[in-house]
Amino acid sequence: MDNWDEIRTAYQVARMGTVSGAADVLGVHHATVIRHIDALEAKLGVKLFQRHARGYTATEAGEDLLRVAKTTDDQFGQLEGRIKGRGTEMTGELVVTSLASMSALLVPVLTAFQEKHPEIIVRYLTGTRLFRLEYGEAHVAVRAGPSPKEPDNVVQSLGTLPIGLFASKEYIAAHGVPKDLPDLARHRFVGPDEPRFRAPFLQWLSDNVPRQQVVFRTTDTEASEKAILAGAGIGFLPTWMGKMHPDISEIWPRDPDWNGNLWLVTHVDLHRTTKVQAFQAFLKENAKYWENL
Repeated sequence: MDNWDEIRTAYQVARMGTVSGAADVLGVHHATVIRHIDALEAKLGVKLFQRHARGYTATEAGEDLLRVAKTTDDQFGQLEGRIKGRGTEMTGELVVTSLASMSALLVPVLTAFQEKHPEIIVRYLTGTRLFRLEYGEAHVAVRAGPSPKEPDNVVQSLGTLPIGLFASKEYIAAHGVPKDLPDLARHRFVGPDEPRFRAPFLQWLSDNVPRQQVVFRTTDTEASEKAILAGAGIGFLPTWMGKMHPDISEIWPRDPDWNGNLWLVTHVDLHRTTKVQAFQAFLKENAKYWENL
């Protein structure tokens, strides 16, 4: 096949399910997408898609072609990521990813690093999706929780973040402060919507507070923070986050077992590049102070 553009277009149509979706991803006009699909089908002599009102669905022949196209696209992405990270100059992009809730800690570090190396363009990507280092989606990831286990990644400890139990002044005025575990179990809580818990502090919540007392449930860390601030209930926050808000107080003795582990993750192919090494050293030096915030 002598035209990768047409195959890549077909792959994106299959992935997005619509011509308009593929056009947005590829940055082309929708007419170009249709032209590529028609040309590829004519060249192969088979229908790659069933057209219907909701979009495009790959035929059996289309699925076969697209499996190969996906592998090739992934390999190109991986190669691109490795190439971007090579070289000894402190220039180009530095792509860092973490949970959005860590942005208050990481943005000052990224800003100071960029000021120190003004030729670097910082791209800070956040979200619940796990960005794939093996495909070059990021140079460095900061992750929380259990130690990451993906193959070919270099994982280093970045310390721990203390976690505390907080309530707003408004909540305390209305409901008081819990005196002991039986009293704690009668209070109202902000917590996760998903009843299966991995974090130690959420397991503690599950063990000591009836599920029906978790009256405000959310899947979003920022929403949880705002609910605690609004007085919806008692909830867990990193202690540095709690100290940022004068209208909330830590209302329960802190348990070291609640602390969250932080990990610095890089792919083995990029780990020893000059830019990544420099940022890792800079980040680790700054992260030493996070536990005391």
